[in-house]
Amino acid sequence: MNNSPASLSSHGRSLVPGILLICIGVLFLAVNYLDIDFEQIWPVVLIIPSIAFFVMGFRDRTQFGLFMPATMLLILGILFFTCQLQGWQLMRSLWPLFMMAPGLGLLMMYLFGRRETGLLIPAGILMGLSVIFLLSENGFGQFWPVILILVGIGVLLKHRIPQTRHTDTTVPGDQTQPPPPSEH
Repeated sequence: MNNSPASLSSHGRSLVPGILLICIGVLFLAVNYLDIDFEQIWPVVLIIPSIAFFVMGFRDRTQFGLFMPATMLLILGILFFTCQLQGWQLMRSLWPLFMMAPGLGLLMMYLFGRRETGLLIPAGILMGLSVIFLLSENGFGQFWPVILILVGIGVLLKHRIPQTRHTDTTVPGDQTQPPPPSEH
């Protein structure tokens, strides 16, 4: 029996598909034998694999790419579940979450992966646009330009304020020697 980390990791990954199938099977059994309408709860089929992807990603951080589908499936599953329960007219104002989902997925890959800064630019763009459109769709359309202006001013001020640096205080040509170590 091999108990190396690699074999334990592959063992954990091999359990997830089985657990996933059992969860989906239990869901369909509940629909068949309990008074549950599948047309109301179908978005749970997106949320269950999302949780499995999160578990696999957290168990083996080298698989940080799993955070993208995990985050996207979770956000879209919650969005669809909310619309299914509250009414699909909500989609008129919540559609920017389709951009937010991959943006948050990229952010999760950055936070729980190798901290590759290249992930932050598309994550910021997608999430920023999503927030702007969410604000616009929900009656705050006149305020988002002010937010952009304030962020722009902040970026400019950040570059304008000189960074404090630790400089060497010795005078050029100063040949003073440090005192010899004391002998005790």
